[in-house]
Amino acid sequence: MLDRTYFDGVLVIGAGLAGLSAALAAAPRRALVLTGAPLGDGCSSAWAQGGMAAALSDDDAPDLHAADTLAAGAGLCDPVAVAVLTREGPDAVRALATLGAPFDRRADGGFAQSLEAAHGRPRVARVGGDGAGRAIMDAVIAAVRAAPSVEVREGVRARRLLTDRGGRVRGALVETANGSLAEIVAPATVLATGGLGGLYAVTTTPAEVRGEGLALAALAGAVIADAEFVQFHPTAMDFGRDPAPLATEALRGEGAVLVNADGAPFMARYHAAAELAPRDVVARAIAAELRSGRGALLDARASVGEAFPHAFPAVFAAAMAAGVDPRRQPIPVVPAVHYHMGGIETDLDGRTSLAGLWAAGECASTGVHGANRLASNSLLEAAVFGTRAGRAAARAVDPGTAPLPASPAPDLPAAALQALRRAMSQGAGVVRDGAGLRRLLSEIGALEAANGRAPPLVAARLVAEGALGRRESRGAHFRTDYPAPAPPIRSRVTLGAPAPAFAAA
Repeated sequence: MLDRTYFDGVLVIGAGLAGLSAALAAAPRRALVLTGAPLGDGCSSAWAQGGMAAALSDDDAPDLHAADTLAAGAGLCDPVAVAVLTREGPDAVRALATLGAPFDRRADGGFAQSLEAAHGRPRVARVGGDGAGRAIMDAVIAAVRAAPSVEVREGVRARRLLTDRGGRVRGALVETANGSLAEIVAPATVLATGGLGGLYAVTTTPAEVRGEGLALAALAGAVIADAEFVQFHPTAMDFGRDPAPLATEALRGEGAVLVNADGAPFMARYHAAAELAPRDVVARAIAAELRSGRGALLDARASVGEAFPHAFPAVFAAAMAAGVDPRRQPIPVVPAVHYHMGGIETDLDGRTSLAGLWAAGECASTGVHGANRLASNSLLEAAVFGTRAGRAAARAVDPGTAPLPASPAPDLPAAALQALRRAMSQGAGVVRDGAGLRRLLSEIGALEAANGRAPPLVAARLVAEGALGRRESRGAHFRTDYPAPAPPIRSRVTLGAPAPAFAAA
């Protein structure tokens, strides 16, 4: 008989910015945060370099930020969700500053802001040039540790969502640090487990981020939206490290240029905005240069030069550790999986299609990002919609129905995971086609036959089936056999359906 604990509050699974924002926002109701890694580790939020986009300056406005977000989303953003993000964004940044996040400031005390790709003006609030994620997380973690309403349990991993006979989510089956299983029953559960970069061979995200929350929600019957839209950051540093260190978008905003091995700039051949083109365009351009054998490097010698150690310390340290001095040499770069735009479909308060379950952050699909996330909108979304989800979940009432018994989802052995990562990069990468996606689904099927419905395989199948069903090219999803866009539609799928269902955006 498994140990069963009843928690009369909000159960939060995941401890990135979205999860901790939800836990803080649930107050005065109690929140219990579960994280498999030590607090602050194993989450993409802490690795974010660029910062938080928000209309904080006198010459900017939420409507302008919204227009840029909608343009980057390539027709699939929900305008209402985007309006919420951009309207509430400035206060979200100010709230984090109040918690102690040390955003860079101008001499007059205002926020120093960077220009990033596809933004119409500088609006990215940063910390130390490229240290926003870690600094913001440090401030939020300190607030969580000081909050009497929040309890954090480290080394605890969700293995299945618990549901009752009516399909309502009633908490989670978890595995503790010593390997034992236990049930935590709660009236409200918030999934904030991050993305799925660890399903790919080259990624900028922590290795632990493998779409497990997405998969657990899907296994419980939740609707998954737009899973095929995976964003590749154009400029991961190509040093053979796993995960790949990131060369922040802000470098190109400061004037860094993409060049081939001969030192010739190439982005103007692909887009009029050159280095400041949308991420999907830049990623495909770099991929094309690499396939051609011409190579791809980011040259910041003239634009940053001697200022590198203090202007972009994280990039500088990673490059120097690999034997490349970016003050003197261009940095070799490669596209890498960086963000998942799709996820568990939610409303504006994080509610999913399952009663008792909310989702926030990268594992959720709020409709904000559409087909291609605008640079530095991810931390903003985590803070804004994590807060909204926490407040909504705190209002949940215990229906008093006991959950059904559940078995843990199977683990995926290391060798099978590596095989999956190679297959995903080959079949559902920067450039896709029907034949490659069908091969990928066949490989996923073989791995499922050998290992069962392990969460990484469930998440991978959702991406691959969505990509095969979307017979067009849009945003981060590019198919060589369907290179033109079709009328804008969103995909929605539940496990067991014969194919993704598409609906007008």
